[in-house]
Amino acid sequence: MARYTGPTYKKSRRLGFSTLENGRELAKRPYAPGQHGNDRRRKLSEYGVQLQEKQKVRFMYGLNEKQFHRLFDKASKMKGIVGHNLLNLLECRLDNVVYRLGLSTTRRGARQIVNHGHITVNGKKVNIPSYQVKVGDVIAVKENSQEHPAIRASLEKTLKRPDFVTFDDKKLEGKLTRLPDRSELNQDINETLIVEFYNR
Repeated sequence: MARYTGPTYKKSRRLGFSTLENGRELAKRPYAPGQHGNDRRRKLSEYGVQLQEKQKVRFMYGLNEKQFHRLFDKASKMKGIVGHNLLNLLECRLDNVVYRLGLSTTRRGARQIVNHGHITVNGKKVNIPSYQVKVGDVIAVKENSQEHPAIRASLEKTLKRPDFVTFDDKKLEGKLTRLPDRSELNQDINETLIVEFYNR
């Protein structure tokens, strides 16, 4: 299944969950899209609830099914709680770290910035959005991309960053200082349901 590239607001309304993590999609119309979206909320089976939870996280981080399943397999082989491991692996993707640093207002935009070669990791250009950033890695904007209008516009809008990243506004570089605690990530996600979905 290919990555979803359609309207984000429509997908968020279908899932009843803000995939952009700002709640704007559901502010005006907190119901499913379509003619009967306001009055058609059928009860989901146990499988349906698990599937919906998996889809919420997959769309939020912008992965296709194959990528997501591969990350889950990797998380299940690591020490610790599988659900937390999965969220940490998602958070350590380069496109997500670029988003967390405030270099883009959305993960989709961050992926494009990485794809177009505007980002370096430890001084080397990396244009693979799924690249796994390690704690202590330095993520910076390439020297000749520092006046990129989209990056500048995003930095002006960024008011707060998570505690697990640091950013130098002058050098336009940041670090992943540690892995995030579960309490710092989206509380509307129930990763246990995703583990149950794949362990059926």
